[in-house]
Amino acid sequence: MPAISQFFGIIIHMYIRSEHRAELMEGWNLCRAKQLPKPIKPLE
Repeated sequence: MPAISQFFGIIIHMYIRSEHRAELMEGWNLCRAKQLPKPIKPLE
């Protein structure tokens, strides 16, 4: 059973990453510059 939940977790992660790629990269760059990342809008 854990394999199925891990599979769905990976799918959800990939979906969120593709939908918010620009925002995630902006947050990553801010963190690298030792600044706080901006909040990301929740999925609709």
